[in-house]
Amino acid sequence: MARKQLRVPSWVAAAADAASWCAALSLVALLLVCSLGAGGAGEQQQHPGGAAVVRGAALSARPCEEIYEVAEGETLHSISDKCGDPYILERNPHVHDPDDVFPGLVIKITPSRPR
Repeated sequence: MARKQLRVPSWVAAAADAASWCAALSLVALLLVCSLGAGGAGEQQQHPGGAAVVRGAALSARPCEEIYEVAEGETLHSISDKCGDPYILERNPHVHDPDDVFPGLVIKITPSRPR
């Protein structure tokens, strides 16, 4: 038995094509908005105990927090200058060598002056 082929009008095909493009663009826009809202350039995380750790561009906009996460390229001296705490090494007994700090190291500081 021979099958009969349905013929779709051209305007229906054009409408379906336009609808699929609109759906694809909406999905891309939604993904972009969600990725920007999830942390973008300045990222802040909550740690147990309520301490906030700030990373990225948000570091320059906020004063130093009591719990501080070392970023790439920072030294205890640069953190001390930025936060105004000359006694970082004494307050952090887990740091044995002041030259051995690395990104991600969490230290306690006591800011003595606002930035």
